[in-house]
Formats: sequence, C-alpha cells, structure tokens
Amino acid sequence: MVLNYIWAAFFIIAFAVAAGKLVLTGDTDVFTRLINATFDSSKSAFEISLGLTGLLSLWLGLMKIGENSGMIGALSRWLSPLFCRLFPDIPKGHPAMGSIFMNFSANMLGLDNAATPLGLKAMKELQELNPKKDTATNPMIMFLVINTSGLILIPVSIMMYRAQMGAAQPTDIFIPTLLTTTVSTLVGITAVSISQRINLLCRPVLLLVAGIGVFFAGLMWLYFNVGRSEMGTYSTLAANILLCAIILLFICWGLWKRTNVYDSFIEGAKDGFHTAVRIIPYLVAFLVGIGVFRASGAMDLLVQGIGAAVGWLGVDTSFVGALPTALMKSLSGSAANGLMIDTMAQYGADSFVGRMSCVARGASDTTFYILAVYFGSVGITRTRNALTCGLIADGAGVVAAIVISYLFFF
Repeated sequence: MVLNYIWAAFFIIAFAVAAGKLVLTGDTDVFTRLINATFDSSKSAFEISLGLTGLLSLWLGLMKIGENSGMIGALSRWLSPLFCRLFPDIPKGHPAMGSIFMNFSANMLGLDNAATPLGLKAMKELQELNPKKDTATNPMIMFLVINTSGLILIPVSIMMYRAQMGAAQPTDIFIPTLLTTTVSTLVGITAVSISQRINLLCRPVLLLVAGIGVFFAGLMWLYFNVGRSEMGTYSTLAANILLCAIILLFICWGLWKRTNVYDSFIEGAKDGFHTAVRIIPYLVAFLVGIGVFRASGAMDLLVQGIGAAVGWLGVDTSFVGALPTALMKSLSGSAANGLMIDTMAQYGADSFVGRMSCVARGASDTTFYILAVYFGSVGITRTRNALTCGLIADGAGVVAAIVISYLFFF
C-alpha cells in the first residue's frame, strides 16, 4: 500500500509542479518534457533489466551449485554457533536455519531479487514454530531487521549499474559499501538484541566483532597510509579478487563433491533469467515515475530545499544530491535503484554524488517493502517492534554512508 502511494505521488506532484510552471512562468515545453521523460525512462528501464539478466543468471547458477554440492549446508553448520546466539528460539538443526543462511548469502552477494524467495521460504518455516500465528516472533523480527539492514558483502547489482552508467572503476564503491552496511547491520542487531534481551557477550559474537574490528582497523590503516587514488585501486583489486575467488570456490567445491556443476549451474541460471524478467515492470514503473518527477522540476525543488536547510546550519552540502536515494531506499528498492541511476546520469557515475548515491543504496534495504511482503506472506498482522528496529538500522546506515563517502571520495 505504501508503494502504491509513493508511485502515485511521483505523478501527482510532477504534474502539479508542471502546471504551476506553466501558469507562473509560461513554460510551454514543460509537458513535452514530461512525455519525453516517460518514453526515455521506459527504454532505459528495459535496457537495464536486460543487462541484469546475465548477471542474475550467473550468480543464481553459482548458488545452485553451492546448494546441490552441500556447500551452503556446510557453511550453515559452520555458522551454527553464531546463529544459535542470534536466534535462540529456533531449535538446532531446524530447516529454517538453512533457509535463513541462504537468504543472507543472496543478500550479501547483492542479489536482492534472488534473496526474496529464499526469505519467504525462511518465513514460512519460522511460522511453523510460531504459537501465535498473527504475531511476529523474536526470530522473525531478528531475521527481518538483519534483512532490512541490507548486509552486503559484494554489491554485485550496484556495481553492474555503475558499469552500465559508464563508471571508470565500477567496483570502487566496494569497500565503502561494505563498511556502511556493516555499521547498519550491527546497529540493527544491537537494537533487536536489547529489546529481546539477547546476551551478545558470548564467544561467537565477540569473535565476530573482534574480526570486524581488525578488518576495519586494517582498512583505516591502509586509508591513512596511501593516497585516495591508491585506495580506490586497492578497493577495486580486492573486489575483483574476491569475486574471482568465490566463483572458483563454488565450482571447485562442486567438483570435489562430485556434483554435476554444469547442470546445476544451468538449473540456477534459468531462475536468474526468470527473476530478471520479473523485475522489468517494477523498474519501468519507478523509472518512469522518477523521470517525470525530475523532468517537472520537482526533484530540483526538493534537493534545493534540503540543501538550503543544511547550508543554513553551516554544513557542507555536497552530499545533498545523494539524499533522495538514501531516503527512498527504506520505502522501495526499485525506486531507490531508479534514483541511484538517475543521480549517476545527472552528476556522473564517478562524481562524489554519484558514488555516494551507490554507497547509500547499499547501506540498508527496503524496510517497509520487506516487512510488508515477508509478514504478509505468513499472515502476520502484529509486527511488534520490527519497524522501529529496522528504521534505527536505516538511520545508522544513512549517517554512515555520508561519513564514509566523505572519507573515501570527497
């Protein structure tokens, strides 16, 4: 329902602003620009969706190899000590653990559309453990807040969008996005743990936090001991090496377990193709809405208003152009993707604002959409404090995206 109002608001506001320009300034071309924006945006949305077809097919094919070879199950067992602390109400060995891990894996690879069916499967299995079928359980809330915090290990989709928009180094946002989404996820987990009285002062969690701290310290040491251009080179190199290592790991693990890696890959790639086709209508809808919103001048009025308020406070306003993406991501992933693409088209994929919009997009996920779809799929009407904890994680992600983008790109 929220998505419905947001999409309609784009058109209503756009046409209202256009009518105001026609009456007040005599701009007779404003409606021509609106119609041209609908055609151009529709074409762009379809071309972008086609570009993502191969990407989704590749990664879903690799994940199917991991599933059929038992690699996903092995990783789930390896992470069991940590998961048992975060989800103490889920019995050991319950199928929900495997589904939760596969969902997290898809999210960490930046495959938003692949993660959704896995997440719905996990919610169905969690609902089987729910004594009150209309009320969210503690594991459901923890699961969804981690989802809404958008923990991304490899922001594949964002890097693909950057490549399509002509970025010189599409992977240069890899480390900043990883840092930002880690902050968002840790804040979200902490908020839920406090509300559910989960003790995070245990060995698995402390080891994880210590590992993250060492990783962050290494990144900061690298940043302060090399120039910013070199930092971008290292970030790109690390992303490319990690991507290659993951691809090789999936294939080698499958061969080691005597899995037919080719047939498994084809099976998963077919799902990737269908997923890419399913997102075309959503991308067309929101890119057209955003296109008319910007063509009418409404977006400029919004950004200028925020910029004026921030400037009045004496704060640098360079980040303001990326704020629409940062604010929209909590409401709609498709709309946030559209705004991110539109921002890169307006300012340039390699501009500070273009890069920050990508980092902000990867900072967290679509809180309202995830809660509506996941809870709706199992008939949950009483969501308790899931929305509050999710928005806390979102806010932390926006702040982290601004600070980290200034450190890396400004």
